[in-house]
Amino acid sequence: MSEAIKRYRNVVDQPWGRMFYDLIYRQLDIPDDRSLEILDFGAGFCLTADHYAGHHKVTAVEPNEEMISLRVQENSYTLVPQGAEYLSEIEDSTFDVVLCHNVLEYVEDAESVLNQLVRVLKPGGILSVVKHNDLGRVVAYAVLNDDPRAALDLLCKEEAEDSMFGSRNVYENEHLVSFLADRMELADTYGIRTFFGLSSNNEIKYTDEWYRSMLELETKAGTMDEYRKIAFFNHLIFRKKPAII
Repeated sequence: MSEAIKRYRNVVDQPWGRMFYDLIYRQLDIPDDRSLEILDFGAGFCLTADHYAGHHKVTAVEPNEEMISLRVQENSYTLVPQGAEYLSEIEDSTFDVVLCHNVLEYVEDAESVLNQLVRVLKPGGILSVVKHNDLGRVVAYAVLNDDPRAALDLLCKEEAEDSMFGSRNVYENEHLVSFLADRMELADTYGIRTFFGLSSNNEIKYTDEWYRSMLELETKAGTMDEYRKIAFFNHLIFRKKPAII
């Protein structure tokens, strides 16, 4: 198993890893009073799939065997060890909620994948997209890493950046909204990780007081446009429009 995957798995167990997911759960605010059909596309270690599987019927799609071997499985969900090719097997209007978190940056044909995710979503259903935001990463390089040169290079870059999952093609929120405009209505846009990744003092992050206060701060800041623009991630929530007859 690659060291990068091991390190990544360790990160999600740390307070700054857990907060990423806690913010997503707050922002989605999916009710537990009825069972929903949920698709988690690019489920990774299946933390989100497992979280929602406590009350809903969840299908987790993840092609990476190493990540699957380290997945969380406290609740029952269906694991599909495939990638985008699996989407063509799903019938139209199958899911109430489709999750696509930090995935579109790495697929070969993001627009084709988006078309499939919209197709399998029920009218009125929710599409949740979490994506990297380069302005936030500029702040992280300049502040957390004390590396203004790297921040400047990122601010001025024109080519895709490499990551552990291959080439990362970061795209603008406006492009996503425009591409989906005829089928999906943008319901909300949030920021994630505006502040909690900027301090190198990891010791304090293990205290309950820091976690509670930072979670509330991030929750509030994530709704404010000034902070959304510099958050490390953006979370866009769409609702599928009814079919035109």
